[in-house]
Amino acid sequence: MINNKIKIFDDFLEAEDLKELTIYAKNLNNNREIHAFHNKIDQNNNILSASIDANLLIRLNKKYLEKGISILKELNEKKVSLIDYSDFTIIKTKKNMKFSIHDDTFNKLLSGVVYLYPEKNVGTIFYNTKNGKDKNVTEWKINRAVFFSRIERETWHSYAADNANDRITLIFNLMTKEKNFKKVLEI
Repeated sequence: MINNKIKIFDDFLEAEDLKELTIYAKNLNNNREIHAFHNKIDQNNNILSASIDANLLIRLNKKYLEKGISILKELNEKKVSLIDYSDFTIIKTKKNMKFSIHDDTFNKLLSGVVYLYPEKNVGTIFYNTKNGKDKNVTEWKINRAVFFSRIERETWHSYAADNANDRITLIFNLMTKEKNFKKVLEI
């Protein structure tokens, strides 16, 4: 089961970052049921794409890249040399919406989610199979981070917003480029 391959951290973001990201995310225009605001930055703090303030993105990368690398070393050290960039994506999910069970794409070396808002909602849901067998829900708590490193046909997961509130998260992934997909599959 994936549970022993998940790392959970409470109070992951520094208080000032949590506050700024939450305010920023709440003000992003979300006219879709599930809306992703992608922000990509390399290890030298060169912005590849941004939907948030550039200074905020650079600050996040400077503060959390090494932390992410450390987590990836614990989960799958062989993938660390393949890191090309960080992806800090804000996802706003409207109440009552659910994202289907999936396994992350090959380019995600480390997958992470930080719960930003509201006080109560639905955490990440992990399964043993694509069909939803043996469901295990990580409890939602503001500023809790949940990380895992993709394993083919083993890291099935989904997420949903409860029926009362929109769900806002920061997705923090360490990514690789297509040129490394074969190496990722071998690992």
